[in-house]
Amino acid sequence: MQIIKLTMVKEVLLATRNEGKIKEFSTLLSPVFERVISLRELDAVPDIIEDGETLKQNALKKARIISGLTQKVTLADDSGLEVESLGGRPGIFSARYAGEKAGDRENIKKLLKELSGVGDRRARFVCVLALVFPDGLTGLTASGREIVVEGRCDGIIIDDPRGESGFGYDPVFFLSQIKKTMAELTPEEKNQISHRALAVRKLITCLEELRTHNE
Repeated sequence: MQIIKLTMVKEVLLATRNEGKIKEFSTLLSPVFERVISLRELDAVPDIIEDGETLKQNALKKARIISGLTQKVTLADDSGLEVESLGGRPGIFSARYAGEKAGDRENIKKLLKELSGVGDRRARFVCVLALVFPDGLTGLTASGREIVVEGRCDGIIIDDPRGESGFGYDPVFFLSQIKKTMAELTPEEKNQISHRALAVRKLITCLEELRTHNE
């Protein structure tokens, strides 16, 4: 088996075909990886059924399976919107809240219908990232081959969608501290405060610690 030093790892595979996520993660991961590729470039990799009970379980399942199939350092995320008054829904079902083939508009419509007349609109975006290394990386213990981090961003759900950027529930997720929805932010602004941005910062810290340990 070829031994690869952690400091030589230059490429990461994103376990997604979602264009919005690919664009965001490519920018966020540029400080630590020279090249970010996605499943859009690897058509032979099958879709992974996300049947876990938590965001962490889904992220780890995707990263483990795809890293095993491709032998690439693989990053998978599972992200969701958790609404306080709905008991944390839609949560792990965020992307398919209105049905397996539902789009963003349908999901938002269902969410707003459920919140009709509800006073408590507190919500949070949660992102769990799982980075899995294939076998053969110098100095990594079994637990060190997997890194799991989480990022959270708090806001409230508004009735009238605003903004043209972003995707998912961004148009109705209002950030009280800056008086904008997530969809009204520029990409640069979003990459400072989003749940994905916060999770990636934690991931970068973990990678820097690993690389320092292995130098």
